[in-house]
This record gives sequence, C-alpha cells and structure tokens, in this order.
Amino acid sequence: MTAHVHDHAALTKNQALVFGELSKAEGPLSAYTILDQLRSEGFRAPLQVYRALDKLVEFGMVHRLESLNAFVACSHKDCEAHSAAAFAICEKCGQVTELSDSELDHRLRELAEATGFALSKSVVELRGFCADCRAA
Repeated sequence: MTAHVHDHAALTKNQALVFGELSKAEGPLSAYTILDQLRSEGFRAPLQVYRALDKLVEFGMVHRLESLNAFVACSHKDCEAHSAAAFAICEKCGQVTELSDSELDHRLRELAEATGFALSKSVVELRGFCADCRAA
C-alpha cells in the first residue's frame, strides 16, 4: 500500500466512516465525539476510532492537533507532498484553518537537517484570534 491514499475505495468501512465524519465537521473532532457520532454505525469502543484515525493520519488524509487532542480532515489535495502542516487555531471561537506553505516545509527541513535530525513530519499549531473575532 502506498503512503498516501485518497482513493476512498481503498479505505476500510471504519476508516471511510471516520473520514466522513471529519469531512463534514465544522471543526476538529475528538476521538470520543467521533465515537458518539458513529454509535449507530456499530462503533462501540474508542480503539475502533483510534485505529481508523491512525491509518487516516498515516495516509495524510487527517491531521492530529496535539494542543486540542482532536483531529481534522486535510483540506489540501497535495498535502502528502509536504512533511509540514500548519494550523491557525482561534482561541475565542475555536475555528481551525489549515495553512499550506512549501517554504515553511522547506525551512523546517533545513532547520532539522542543520542539527543532523531527519524530519519525517511536523504539525505547526498557531494560537491566536481569527479575523472575525478580532473585528468583533
């Protein structure tokens, strides 16, 4: 299997259901919220959700936001081409915006390599206030 799968036919039923929930969500979801939303689909244990999330993260279809302990569907088609993902998280309304920048990706690689570190993946989380909340 390739490192990235955007072909939904290649997903297991559980992976497809979890990805569907994240895709239609307005913002990030915790594994427990996903579990609650998928109980009618036969989900009973957090482990079922975590297994699906782990694979979706591995495929580059979903990102984990460490500071929120939540997950969000990738909003960029070519995300697998980058080892870095950046997210702007509004501390007031909770809105999360995925930012894509190949220069950031390149610069983080350079910084890591300068210390002899081999970067495989990074998630940058920016905390602050979105334009709507700043205007209010």
